[in-house]
Amino acid sequence: MVVLKGKKILLGVTAGIAAYKTAHLVRLFIKSGAEVQVIMTPASKDFVTPLTLSTLSKNPVHSAFFEKEDENELWNNHVDLGLWADLFVIAPATATTLSKMAKGTADNLLIATYLSAKCPVFFAPAMDLDMYKHPSTKQNISTLQDFGNVLIPPTIGELASGLVGEGRMAAPEDIIGFIEKELGLDLPLKGKKVLITAGPTYESIDPVRYIGNHSTGKMGFELAKVAASLGAEVVLISGPSSQTINHSYVKRVDVTSAEEMFKAVHLYYKNVDIAIASAAVADYTPVEVSSQKIKKKTAAIEIGLQATKDILASMGALKKNQFLVGFALETENGLQHAKIKLSSKNLDMIVLNTLSDEGAGFGEDSNKISILDSGLKCLTYPLKLKEVVALDIFTEILKRTND
Repeated sequence: MVVLKGKKILLGVTAGIAAYKTAHLVRLFIKSGAEVQVIMTPASKDFVTPLTLSTLSKNPVHSAFFEKEDENELWNNHVDLGLWADLFVIAPATATTLSKMAKGTADNLLIATYLSAKCPVFFAPAMDLDMYKHPSTKQNISTLQDFGNVLIPPTIGELASGLVGEGRMAAPEDIIGFIEKELGLDLPLKGKKVLITAGPTYESIDPVRYIGNHSTGKMGFELAKVAASLGAEVVLISGPSSQTINHSYVKRVDVTSAEEMFKAVHLYYKNVDIAIASAAVADYTPVEVSSQKIKKKTAAIEIGLQATKDILASMGALKKNQFLVGFALETENGLQHAKIKLSSKNLDMIVLNTLSDEGAGFGEDSNKISILDSGLKCLTYPLKLKEVVALDIFTEILKRTND
């Protein structure tokens, strides 16, 4: 779940050299889970082809009110297009287009649709340095902002003219990030900081071998995605994991051992509002780690183990205003053990799951959980995909943390 997932985005493309970047922009919108339709001004086709954008968006590209070459072509209804969109993004927005938007000069499909749109409108200017600095351009941008449109500021860089200065359209990744942040202003966790631990820890025996577990980190990564989609700034501290995450709100910190995770957690914990310890941290680590590979012998060997630092207990002991959530993975007497852990580690909520439930646990795409809070209220859920489980967990967190 991300900010743009499920959004209907209308992309307006105008005749600037930066139009070539819109192919990548469409791909990023689609990757974010959005549905995309594209309107091009006729002159913009000189810079990027409709075929490219229709292929990437998986929708026909609109350019004119009707196609003269096809007598059976239906009229492109600008009102319907404007009402369809949840967001209208005009990128690149040339000086000519900015002027037409400001003055309401509806001489093409894009401007007519803009005047009909009821959704938020974002515009990303792209032009040469002197054009961008010109008083008429500045006035048009100011007028559009007064209308409630949102400026995606251009960047400083090398321009098509060869000059270096302000006027370069923001990079597609930056446009996505800007829109996500702007839309995130009304999200329930906007302004909140969330710490999440995920994955296993590996405790070295020698340079080759380690003690570990079967955790993949998937549950923790799904929690991080949900937290970010709700507007939070997320620190995700992960043990060794093949899981990936790409969100402008998520800072990933990779660690290997329980000791490294302990240090990383306490580097960030004091400044967060919510902390979720979903990592499967090793309970024991070797007393001594061999600097060389231990050679195989016919006789059995003994490895001395010592307890690792209890990260969750230390978080509970230092808790001030944080809302602290723990996980309990049990194989027997799950509810009893979860209640003990909830109390002994000073948690506000605990998530219980067991390896006995088919389709749940390490390495699975789904999970079956129960949630207990400090009042010992217990909610039990059926087996669900982990991305849905993560949303269920945050739904309960929000119920208990909303002022």
